[in-house]
Amino acid sequence: MISKKTSAAPCRITVCRGCCCGDPAKVPGVDHGGQIPRLREALGGAGQVRASECLDVCDQANVVVVQPSAAGRAAGGRPVWLGLVNDDEALADIAAWVRAGGPGLAEPPGVLDLYEFTVSRRVGRALEG
Repeated sequence: MISKKTSAAPCRITVCRGCCCGDPAKVPGVDHGGQIPRLREALGGAGQVRASECLDVCDQANVVVVQPSAAGRAAGGRPVWLGLVNDDEALADIAAWVRAGGPGLAEPPGVLDLYEFTVSRRVGRALEG
């Protein structure tokens, strides 16, 4: 049984802002500074957004990791790594998915399959820790 406190823990969205992600020289033409505020606004409080130092997958800049809520994790959800998140449509799709429940509770919009990638266990554990 999931406690009331645990079930209320929302999805957590980590936005990489390390050496390459968020860098206009690496990914030109993107309002990097506006991505996090726009994502927070689109979520409407359905998830927590945080910035991270380099997540060590620079070839996928800009990287966003959607971690399941407590209820999503209890239902089998695991973190989902998304790369090349460089447009507002991708942010809107991520926000809609999280508002619907996120990993473990809702299927992501089909277009997010194009952004999803698998990281090494070492990199994945670093974010979990």
